[in-house]
Amino acid sequence: MSLDTAAVKPHEALGAMLETEMAAVDRLIHERMVSENAPRIPEITAHLVDAGGKRLRPMLTLASAKLCGYDGPYHVHLAATVEFIHTATLLHDDVVDESDKRRGRPTANLLWDNKSSVLVGDYLFARAFQLMVEPGSLRVLEILSNASATIAEGEVLQLTASRNLATNEDVYLKVIRGKTAALFSAATESGAVIADAQPEHITALRAYGDALGIAFQIVDDLLDYGGSTSATGKNIGDDFRERKLTLPVIKAVAQADDQERAFWRRVIEIGKQGDDDLEHACHLLAKHNTLEETRVEALDWATKAKSALAPLPATDIKDVLIDLADFVVARVS
Repeated sequence: MSLDTAAVKPHEALGAMLETEMAAVDRLIHERMVSENAPRIPEITAHLVDAGGKRLRPMLTLASAKLCGYDGPYHVHLAATVEFIHTATLLHDDVVDESDKRRGRPTANLLWDNKSSVLVGDYLFARAFQLMVEPGSLRVLEILSNASATIAEGEVLQLTASRNLATNEDVYLKVIRGKTAALFSAATESGAVIADAQPEHITALRAYGDALGIAFQIVDDLLDYGGSTSATGKNIGDDFRERKLTLPVIKAVAQADDQERAFWRRVIEIGKQGDDDLEHACHLLAKHNTLEETRVEALDWATKAKSALAPLPATDIKDVLIDLADFVVARVS
């Protein structure tokens, strides 16, 4: 049985191992998302926080801390911090992308408005910084604050690069390392740091989070051209309609003839799209085998994630983290 169809999936197994800690994280999130003066803040936050997401990033923080032998209370604060940062970026992303669906539900900007989504996202970033200070670790503060800056940098880079046919795979990697992998690696690294882990273990968990996040985003981009709405929680073809140059398209553009390049320029750079253009784009991706090439890259990053864990001691949590890397790419493997 594949991990994708297993009765108990790795993130569910990890959640069971961390049930007590995750309950504490949820309590802390709900305590800190309250605002006495602006009731719209908890309304919008709850719309995302309670939408049934996997809570993968906070679980990675807790798992890394426990894997490194931590028995204090502050991994809960760091996990809540990571979830607040993630939720804030989702609110901002949906405004920038003009999205109308997130996790299978209408986006906050659709239900409320863009201004509310942006301002509540700002509030959650502020809450995240309040939380990350409480453990009293300058190193943890450095990791998470740097990640926040890197995420914003990645999103701005995507704005300038995603509609430019000159964007290559190196730039794409910078974008996804910023907007997605930075928070994965900060989650795993901060958990290890709060546990005062050995330097090689901190490095290993940081590398694991980075590779896992890259694999995660490549799979997400791949499924936009070949997945299902139920699998992705968003509309299929959203990246195409939003004129995002993701890896399958970048690979196709690199192999395009003059006629194909003119098509990509019209639909991506100029933004003039017709009813049949998504179908034609998928035809070009199939012609140049770029979906398969992208799938192979996702699998390679998942392998890197698993290999990064080699220095860490053998434990049940380590085994589940290895399975998690396989699970992230199970939908395309």
